[in-house]
Amino acid sequence: KIPSGSMLPTLLVGDFILVNKYTYGIRLPVINLKIISINEPQRGEVMVFRYPENPSLDYIKRVVGLPGDTIVYRDKRLWINGAPVKLKPDGEYTYVEGGANFVAAQLSTETLGDHTHAVLIQPGAPSVHLAGVRRFPFRENCAYNEEGFSCKVPPGQYFLMGDNRDSSSDSRYWGFVPEANIVGKAFVIWWNFDEFGRIGKVIK
Repeated sequence: KIPSGSMLPTLLVGDFILVNKYTYGIRLPVINLKIISINEPQRGEVMVFRYPENPSLDYIKRVVGLPGDTIVYRDKRLWINGAPVKLKPDGEYTYVEGGANFVAAQLSTETLGDHTHAVLIQPGAPSVHLAGVRRFPFRENCAYNEEGFSCKVPPGQYFLMGDNRDSSSDSRYWGFVPEANIVGKAFVIWWNFDEFGRIGKVIK
């Protein structure tokens, strides 16, 4: 069940999703060791993973950086390996956060690899809140300043971000996701008690 708005507008609070745990391979239970590799994660896929700072928690974000990629996010624009990611403005999106806080954001369409999806950007918010950046493994691979950051993704690691770019705790703040932490690929919404029209919606 989706607990927060970090993946708006793709996933809403209260969505129940199905996750294919075998998309990326077959793992031994408990120790989560991959014994059969099937597919590798691709840019743009929505992934469920064990939160690196507390592996007992499952998180869900979008894959942005693969091992070896250089990720740059400055002035609300994402660059991968020196090339800007296609971003097309698509109007305004409003929602209520925390029960009382009304948020107005820019809705845009982003293309990562073969995946085209919606993202939200709040023009007045910083690209990264520097005070929220923690120490994490391979932190030396990243450089931060007031405009944003750049990170070189280490081998066996992935860089993930939320679609609600300015309301997401993601790799910008707590670092890379090890391959061993991957749970699976999210692929469909199977239930939402408040919005029945979302049932069966494919996660793009």
